[in-house]
Amino acid sequence: MTATIYNAGKMSEFVPAFQVRSKLTGQNYQCRFSHLWNGIATRHSDTIDTKFFVEGRGTVVGMAHTAFVEFRSRHGRDLSDREASFIAAKYLAERLEQEDEHELYNVSHVDVLRLIDSLVIR
Repeated sequence: MTATIYNAGKMSEFVPAFQVRSKLTGQNYQCRFSHLWNGIATRHSDTIDTKFFVEGRGTVVGMAHTAFVEFRSRHGRDLSDREASFIAAKYLAERLEQEDEHELYNVSHVDVLRLIDSLVIR
């Protein structure tokens, strides 16, 4: 079975709002996805950047672009924007469960591929 999450609707609605409870502090974080863009141009980083609002504060999750290239090589297609958004949301949720909130998270090549596998994106 091939799992593909297609783009549909407004980008800000790609990922439904979600809540994460910190195991560190017990705080509940309200998270809302905003949009994604190419971090190569804006931050001079080899990333695909996503923006979330965590408790109303802007948070950027930058995912290693090299993992997107490897995905294309393995599966013969590009990740959709919606799929990238789900990957970033899953990473953000993991981090908020384990540590304090940060303004910027950089997701490594290995972690992007791990999250793709955990979301069963093929």
